[in-house]
Amino acid sequence: MRKLSKPLYGQQNKTAYLFLLPWLIGFFCLTLGPMIASLYLSMTKFNLLSSPTWTGLSNYVQIFTEDDTFLRSLWLTFYYVFLSVPLRLAFALLVAMALNKGIRGLGIYRTVYYIPSLLGGSVAIAIVWRQIFDGSGLVNQFLSWFGITGPSWIAHPDYVVYTIITLSVWQFGSAMVIFLAGLKQIPADLYEASGVDGAGKLRQFFGITLPMLSPVIFFNLIMSMINSFQAFTPAYVIGDGRGGPLDATMFYTLYLYLKGFSFFDMGYASALAWIMLVIIGVFTAIVFLTSKFWVFYGDNQEGR
Repeated sequence: MRKLSKPLYGQQNKTAYLFLLPWLIGFFCLTLGPMIASLYLSMTKFNLLSSPTWTGLSNYVQIFTEDDTFLRSLWLTFYYVFLSVPLRLAFALLVAMALNKGIRGLGIYRTVYYIPSLLGGSVAIAIVWRQIFDGSGLVNQFLSWFGITGPSWIAHPDYVVYTIITLSVWQFGSAMVIFLAGLKQIPADLYEASGVDGAGKLRQFFGITLPMLSPVIFFNLIMSMINSFQAFTPAYVIGDGRGGPLDATMFYTLYLYLKGFSFFDMGYASALAWIMLVIIGVFTAIVFLTSKFWVFYGDNQEGR
């Protein structure tokens, strides 16, 4: 292979950096710069109206020792993540397997199931969801046909979080499309060979489908978990922007937003944001560390 001369090699580097320049500008100006600024602000008292005043770690100390709402919002967010993520992935895999049967009009079905993922995070859908689960909403109208009087699901603190979880599960389309792509990469002869050996559908699912699909499950798990930790719009709209009723929709991101833009305590909100960044990083690292026990690749069937 002919080596490039130094002038030509340098020219190629310059061309590459020229193409990368828009991304580099965006990264340093819109991502890294604001992150460094927020880290500084997290150690200050800043109300958006006056200059930041350095306070060191006082915001973090206050969060962990005096802020009961922080603990409630964190617990509610954990509860939401640990319920919604497995349900969404399980439902997405179920639908993907149903669509992987070579049915006619697959593209239409795939589009129909993917639409909720495009619309589900919008304010309009959250408002519609609020109307559906209202005391006189569609859900209670359906239950009334069977003589059941349902509560106002969004006004009762014991039920409102489950309406948000339901909305999250309904947005399974993006994970479903990725699962469907992964299922199509599994060789059909593996199922044929296992069928000859007497393996049933259930054994094929746990012995072939899940191991071969584990890299896709790993990717969907990471992305769904990160997105769920950052859930905001449904909680804001359904909870009237205040975490109601009785803080039952006070998700962590909503509490952060209220601290920063309702109470104008931007230093405190920045500290909350960095705590959430660390939490997401820890859970992501845990998934990566445990993946060697359950994620399998074609060139290494004993794990990563």
